[in-house]
Amino acid sequence: MSDMKRTTKPSIQSSQIQAMQEIIGWARNGMMRVLRGSQYSGARDIYQALGYERDPKFSNFYAQYISQDIAAAIIDRPIKTTWRGPVVLLEADDDEETPLEKKWLELERKLHLKSNFIRLDTLAGLGRYAVLFMGFSDVRNRGDLSKPVAKGGSLQLLYVRPLSEDNATIHTYETDPANERYGLPRTYSLTITAPGGNKTETLEVHYSRILHVAEGLLEGNFIGRSRLEPVFNRLKDLEKLVGGSAEMFWRGARPGYYGNVSPDADLDDETKEALKTQLDEYEHNLRRFLVSSGIDMKELASQVADPKGHVDIQIQMISAATGIPQRILTGSERGELASSQDRDNWLEAMQSRREEFAEPLILYPFVDLLIEYGVLPKPASKGRKAMALRDYTVKWQDLWSTSQKEKAELGRLRVQSLKDYLSTPMAYETIPPDMFFKMILGLEDDDVELINQYIERQMEEEPLEDVDLEGEPTPELEEEPEEEVEE
Repeated sequence: MSDMKRTTKPSIQSSQIQAMQEIIGWARNGMMRVLRGSQYSGARDIYQALGYERDPKFSNFYAQYISQDIAAAIIDRPIKTTWRGPVVLLEADDDEETPLEKKWLELERKLHLKSNFIRLDTLAGLGRYAVLFMGFSDVRNRGDLSKPVAKGGSLQLLYVRPLSEDNATIHTYETDPANERYGLPRTYSLTITAPGGNKTETLEVHYSRILHVAEGLLEGNFIGRSRLEPVFNRLKDLEKLVGGSAEMFWRGARPGYYGNVSPDADLDDETKEALKTQLDEYEHNLRRFLVSSGIDMKELASQVADPKGHVDIQIQMISAATGIPQRILTGSERGELASSQDRDNWLEAMQSRREEFAEPLILYPFVDLLIEYGVLPKPASKGRKAMALRDYTVKWQDLWSTSQKEKAELGRLRVQSLKDYLSTPMAYETIPPDMFFKMILGLEDDDVELINQYIERQMEEEPLEDVDLEGEPTPELEEEPEEEVEE
């Protein structure tokens, strides 16, 4: 037997990785807490003076989202625009429906996937991350949830459930340095509502059953930051201004009164009590006049200031930090030039959000997992012209598509332009009709061709003077003889 000692490779336990993650996070957050609001080497603490939250958590962001309109707009406006219209999976640019496309439509109708993606996006925006818990048919008991998904066979996706970071904490991490998922979550601890809805239960779930989504990543690969965090203090300032102005108006718009008691006035207890009753009734709008003896009632000057300028500053700061135009943030978009420019910039940003967030972080990972597990069939586009670098792509609704109101307004402007064109001398010689249709009215080639065909057909038809509604010549009416009238 060899005397050589067997050496063992030291390994890092999952608990150690988690402890290191917590220590690093605690140290970093602790340093941030010290630096936030600190001035003059710590002699002045702005956060403490202004009442700001030094280290807001998910619960703070969630409460702000639930209770404040602007906070809700910051989260909801980008999401509603991003996920506008149906989300369709395509393999090739033709009318043939492939098995993958058909199965995707079935899953969408059965599980309402788009609605769950919207909820997942919302929760990811409120916290540092969110997860989509996918329930597969390979689970026979709760213990199976902590195991990897059993691929192959007739695996089915039974349900999906979005969960916030508060209800989807990371339980263990990958500890093998040679694993491509080293340092990433291995299992999650999910807190869900138990059947019946009276209490909650905790489940340990393997990462293969989880779609992890985080936005605003910096150093880490799975921990982002809330969309409300950069503007959280501005939201608190806005609450002070709006709530304070309402309180100011409530207290100051209705003037106060004070009574100057005459030196020779003789007020007994009964008179004082009667006067107090009158003042109570007046304050609560039960009485509109006062009768007093020996007291001179005078009105106090009201002090009500307009908070608009201060509120606008906060809205500007929030708009700058979130990238949401002010008119869209406050819901006051109008058909003006500046508003149209805001709308175009906003739609361009949302198109980028589709391509840089919704597709690579939500849709493509979700579809790839279902294809890998056999829930969705593999793409059948081999030998066909693919639409993208992937074997499939996502078809979105065009964000710039015009509404019915916009179409009506565009039609009105085109009719007015055509009227001016036809009534202008030498217009045909200056700008030929086809050029006018394309360059001025902005019509497509097919539309112009259709107009020309209609004009030619109209010119070839018979005149309508001698044709009735049925297309038959109108018979001439014989004049009836006048009846002789006897005198």
